[in-house]
Amino acid sequence: MRSTCKKYFALAGLLPAVLMACLAIPASAQSAAEANPAHGFMQPYDSAHEVIVTGTVQEVITKHSVGSPAGMHLLVNGSEGIVDAHVGPFLSKYVQEALHTGLPIQIVGAMETVHGKQFLLARQLIFGGRMVTVRSQNGFLVRGIRTPKANGGAQ
Repeated sequence: MRSTCKKYFALAGLLPAVLMACLAIPASAQSAAEANPAHGFMQPYDSAHEVIVTGTVQEVITKHSVGSPAGMHLLVNGSEGIVDAHVGPFLSKYVQEALHTGLPIQIVGAMETVHGKQFLLARQLIFGGRMVTVRSQNGFLVRGIRTPKANGGAQ
């Protein structure tokens, strides 16, 4: 009887180890980027090639469209034509409500091509005397930052 119990305990201890080993082995030799190219579409943000777009908001887009970065977009009519500026999903409700058609705006960011379409990855929005930080200097979206007025006062 004791030998049978020892076998069951040994088997019970071996089973979790086998399961963990199976989970650790990749399902295929394909890398994650190759397997799902849309998931990590963005190149590293290049602050050395930032541009400034000055214009008027033509449209505020809150619905996601396939092939574009998730989050809010602003279509801005500037001297270079219409620019699709990605401002992300983390703007405060106050800022979202302040962005509207006809608003004069200045956007600092870097251009990125995704699925053959160009987007301006906004790092800063300047409008109505306010400066809103959308991304860090490294291009990471920031969330929940209260921004001061451009003239130095509090929001």
